[in-house]
Amino acid sequence: MSQDKPVPTISHKTLLIVVALAALHPAFADSFVVGEIEASRGHQASGYLAVPPGVDDGTKIPITIVHGTGNGPVLALIAGTHGYEYPGITALQRVRKSLDPGEVSGTIIMVHVANLPSFLGRTIYNSPVDGKNLNRMYPGDPDGSVSQRIAHLVTSEVIDKADYLIDLHAGDGNEALRPFVYMPVTGDKALDEASKGLAMAFGLDHIVIDEAPLRSREDSLYTDQTALVRGIPAITTETGQMGLNDDYWVDMAQGGILNVLRHLEMIPGDEKINEGATWLTDYEVIRSPHTGIFQAEVRDGYHIAKGGKLGVLLDFFGDEIEEIRAPFSGIVNYVIATPPVSEGEPLAMISQIQTQ
Repeated sequence: MSQDKPVPTISHKTLLIVVALAALHPAFADSFVVGEIEASRGHQASGYLAVPPGVDDGTKIPITIVHGTGNGPVLALIAGTHGYEYPGITALQRVRKSLDPGEVSGTIIMVHVANLPSFLGRTIYNSPVDGKNLNRMYPGDPDGSVSQRIAHLVTSEVIDKADYLIDLHAGDGNEALRPFVYMPVTGDKALDEASKGLAMAFGLDHIVIDEAPLRSREDSLYTDQTALVRGIPAITTETGQMGLNDDYWVDMAQGGILNVLRHLEMIPGDEKINEGATWLTDYEVIRSPHTGIFQAEVRDGYHIAKGGKLGVLLDFFGDEIEEIRAPFSGIVNYVIATPPVSEGEPLAMISQIQTQ
């Protein structure tokens, strides 16, 4: 007969310290606050995060907080960074209606439309107010233009309160895009493993390994980088294209969000395991050398050889300016599928298949 092992004990003092430290985490509090929006435990609340007027007009950011009954992490879900990328926006509306806060462990912060001026103005990439790309403005500036002020509020009121972050994108109104996830790799083993867990759980079959150097807190530029430099696991997802918002794309985003919630054990149910991911690396965005008209000769998801023709740049009379060719063999993640392009704008993105 084996001898019973002694049961480890914890001192009363240590237990009090553990409880006190846990209580400091905002998700363990009786209520969770973002700006003036407050959700009590076991409830959800929706409202607006006000972006005050400054050097230009102010705006507002629609937010929902789901503050679960059980303890758990804080997951930030940010949609509408680019206002013409709709599936993530619609997916969050559906997730909001489908969740029962009484069955949630932890807290979910949903940013329904981060860039309302772009959404209402139907603009690609940049705000119609200040001409800036919100996903290049982080961590923001409270005294800057509207995009900088939005970034500042999202950083201070959402990202700084999160334990995990997903930035929900799609192919913009001009982009034919095959769905994929950007999975950052920072060199921090624990951070990278947590980000990989998010990427796999989101369930898309193409994952782009993003090995861009980790930026500084003062110049993080991107939503996901702003989280990463704070030690918060983060990914960026791409589920949709060309401004489309049909169920095929929305369901893809909604399904990914719900599976991440199961992965983090924030809602009941077993995580669906992603067994068929293709890993992509060494991606490159090919930018237009001229302003003019682009005629693509490939589609999203195509395989292309090094030197293969991506398309042709024309002037406004229809005369050829330049052929655009692939710098290496790979997969076309997205390609510009509407005619107008300005110098420096993206024409296509290509990645290589990881073979090891």
